[in-house]
Amino acid sequence: MPDDLFPPALATDRLVLPPLCTQDAEAIQRIFPQWEVVRFLADQVPWPYPPDGARAYLEQVAIPAMRRGAQWHWSIRTRAEPDILIGIVSLMDDDPANNRGFWLDPAHRGRGYMTEASEAATAYWFEVLGKPVLRAPKAVANTASRNISVRGGMRLVGTEERGYVSGRLPTEIWEITREEWIARHPRKPVAG
Repeated sequence: MPDDLFPPALATDRLVLPPLCTQDAEAIQRIFPQWEVVRFLADQVPWPYPPDGARAYLEQVAIPAMRRGAQWHWSIRTRAEPDILIGIVSLMDDDPANNRGFWLDPAHRGRGYMTEASEAATAYWFEVLGKPVLRAPKAVANTASRNISVRGGMRLVGTEERGYVSGRLPTEIWEITREEWIARHPRKPVAG
């Protein structure tokens, strides 16, 4: 598999985001099967989470989708502890109604890490991939995710019902266009 099909590592002030790889399976398997992590994720996530769920996800879903150029997945790690995976942020171009998803270890919530990781992934979506719009559905009850969308300049464009690990729930569809993103993130002139 050519490595050039994988996304580059991303970075923020406090985070490093290397692309997901099979070596992440053990850390994902240890952190992911928590109700606080999975309850608002799409109902495609098997629950109870199987003992080989992380490896199967990486080998059968995430890495093949990255090879096809249809999805981009990064692990989230702090600069202070770059060897410790604390979550995942993903972009998906194979579902027009769901382009970004993420989860974070509950032990690391409330510090703004997911806002930083989401901004970095969204910048990649618009500035590198050149996509015209980013949509992110979320359960109405998932206020933390909603707040990330609000802080990121997204706007509510619709409501519907969707299936989550925790059941069928009212869902909000959030969106931001490339033009809206660029207006919020003007390029700084390069000194010459």
